[in-house]
Amino acid sequence: MPNNGRQLSLDMLTESLKPADNSGNTGYDGNDQAQYADGEPSYVQGMLWPELSQDKADENKQQVMEENRNERDRAGEMYKGLNLEALREVSHQCEKCRLRASCTHVVFGEGNPDAKIMFVGEGPGREEDKQGRPFVGAAGQLLDRILVSVGLDRGEVYITNVVKCRPPGNRMPNPDEVEACSPYLYAQIRKINPSIIVCLGALAARTLIDKNARITRIRGEWHEKDGILIMPTFHPAALLRDPSKKRPVWEDMKKVKEALDNLKA
Repeated sequence: MPNNGRQLSLDMLTESLKPADNSGNTGYDGNDQAQYADGEPSYVQGMLWPELSQDKADENKQQVMEENRNERDRAGEMYKGLNLEALREVSHQCEKCRLRASCTHVVFGEGNPDAKIMFVGEGPGREEDKQGRPFVGAAGQLLDRILVSVGLDRGEVYITNVVKCRPPGNRMPNPDEVEACSPYLYAQIRKINPSIIVCLGALAARTLIDKNARITRIRGEWHEKDGILIMPTFHPAALLRDPSKKRPVWEDMKKVKEALDNLKA
């Protein structure tokens, strides 16, 4: 496996790992609480009528895929003809939700516009809001080390977030804020057309994979939507709070690098 002159190393990922403080990227927790989907006692249903449970799961999966496809199509029509820079300018003028009024900068995204890999986080933190760039705080510095640990360079990937404006106090974005901002994300995906998307954290996974997804259950598993491979993993901020998550993320990223190498072969 190519390593750009650097040996694959977990130590590179964990170097200078420190507990999180309030100065870094978003601190959204990747540990979701268990809950019934749509209020149905799925456990009991699965025990008594497993074939019905599977039918329901398949139906829900198909519905989610159709909703995501429709959202991408609407975004494509809405911003058809705009390149990434023009789309950036449109996002900077956006006032579709309350977040724009409380943030300093719109953090659209940055990186290689022809990237094969796209990283999608949750939302800008304090440093990102100050600089107008994604993942430049403590979690962003850790993301850089994660990339280096598997032989990737930040300049060859594209990095963005689900929401482009910082939620006050780094809180989790509300559903209406995600809905208002999602067309920009879908348009970015459409224009960059990556082969692989890495979802960093629960919100990205719920936005791009399944609205009921739990990151603790699906991380490390490949998903495919519209011909794009999607790998969900923990947000770097979760590693700052809980260093025990560093090895699972490293394992996930090795899978991503292997998939990229296979695409290039």
